[in-house]
Amino acid sequence: MRFAASVLALAASANAACVAKHPVNGANGYPVVAHNAIAGHASNSTIKAVSSSASAAVPAATSGSATTSAKASASSPASGASKIASVPVQNKLAAASNIKGFNYGAFFMNQQAKLQNDFAYEFNRAKNLPGTNGWSSARLYSMVQWNTANDVIQAIPAAIDTQTTLLLGMWISGGPQAIDNEIAALKKAMSTYGSKFTDLVVGLSVGSEDLYRQGAGEIGTTPEYLIECIQKVRDAIRGTALEGVQIGHVDTYDSFVGQQAVIEHIDWLGFDGYPFWEKNNPNSIENAHERFYEGFSKTKALAGSKPVYVTETGWPVVGKQQGAAVANAENARRYWKDIACSLIESGVNLWWYDLQESQYGQAEPDFGIFPAGDLGQLQPSYELTC
Repeated sequence: MRFAASVLALAASANAACVAKHPVNGANGYPVVAHNAIAGHASNSTIKAVSSSASAAVPAATSGSATTSAKASASSPASGASKIASVPVQNKLAAASNIKGFNYGAFFMNQQAKLQNDFAYEFNRAKNLPGTNGWSSARLYSMVQWNTANDVIQAIPAAIDTQTTLLLGMWISGGPQAIDNEIAALKKAMSTYGSKFTDLVVGLSVGSEDLYRQGAGEIGTTPEYLIECIQKVRDAIRGTALEGVQIGHVDTYDSFVGQQAVIEHIDWLGFDGYPFWEKNNPNSIENAHERFYEGFSKTKALAGSKPVYVTETGWPVVGKQQGAAVANAENARRYWKDIACSLIESGVNLWWYDLQESQYGQAEPDFGIFPAGDLGQLQPSYELTC
């Protein structure tokens, strides 16, 4: 999802999901990542940002730093990649439909890692939202537990305990070690939890907005390297219970344009759309329907016969005005009633951003359905009935 004019942007280590555009490097040489690992970019928008939690947790280094440039290059080792042949996708599993869920990051706003009970608490709250039913899926950004090399993220046992389905994510930006650690954690999850885990998997995303960030001069990947990573994952799961899982990539509409080679290598496309951030276009709440479905429809046209999932969208209840877009609970309700409800009615797989963004302090902007505090004791900031 997006943040503010400081242009915070997603990038990640082997075990994380979102960082500032010019990150402070951690001990392992990868960018320090932030809460909720969310990013997004509406079609033709000018601002890119992470979960607002990152604004409180991750200081930005000097703009245009050499370190950032070096990491952006290192994250996309394209040598020889252009020679990769187009490989037909062959999967045994049909794409699921009518899925409803939320995006979940690896740690809290104070950078404390989420543990199994934390994930389970969130998953259970999502299943019991007033005026709704069926919100029982979780989109993850990484297979790796925060602050570890390649331990399995504790969202996995929490999903098993709560019977929450999983759209798995594998972070690939930030250097070649990222995908290796993600694959290692995925293999550990299959070995440790077996069919209790694999039966819950409804899809797997290799990367998240890497093409967007690469094109914006941030820490992303080239199309060639993305294809390499997709093939690495297919090779890694060959002969396992996940061999037939539908593999996709999540990005923005305009980042998929001209990337037919990438589209040929995936089974589904993940669309991230945020009218709130499209301040170069009419983006008031009155224009939100047109903005969202414009990008969604164009993504479907690029996908051809392949399904398009809505992997991120939402409207903030708190935040600075972006163009004509005003953040408040009334507009968030209108956006939910229009976009969430119409997607549900159409049976489109949907992972909303997000359940709660401000566990500690106040995120800016705040896209969370719930305000800060104990999820079990709070009521949503706006009505969720359709």
